[in-house]
Amino acid sequence: QVQLVESGGGLVQAGGSLRLSCVASGRTVSTYTMGWFRQAPAKEREFVAAIIWSGGNTYYADSVKGRFTISRDNAKNTVYLQMNSLKPEDTAVYYCAALYARDTYYYSRAQSYNYWGQGTQVTVSS
Repeated sequence: QVQLVESGGGLVQAGGSLRLSCVASGRTVSTYTMGWFRQAPAKEREFVAAIIWSGGNTYYADSVKGRFTISRDNAKNTVYLQMNSLKPEDTAVYYCAALYARDTYYYSRAQSYNYWGQGTQVTVSS
């Protein structure tokens, strides 16, 4: 079992930055592929970024590539999402999720993930 707790969301103006954190307990995040997803009102949950359990390769949705950076600190059992140049369309609830290493191929699919945090709201004003 893995428990995930996100923090760092808030209200920011367009062009601003936020850093989300996801602290894991129960198991070490180094053995999971970790992902960030987001869900805006009346929209489906969508993939944002993932960091692979081995080697640390990272993957991003086209909509955030070049603006967001996912990273992990295994010593702190924490995954981060640095969000720069935020846009109003980035407004959503952001979720952290953990995926068993054997299913890493499906890193962009929300339904593949095994554990989820409760989410943190990010609101970007224009």
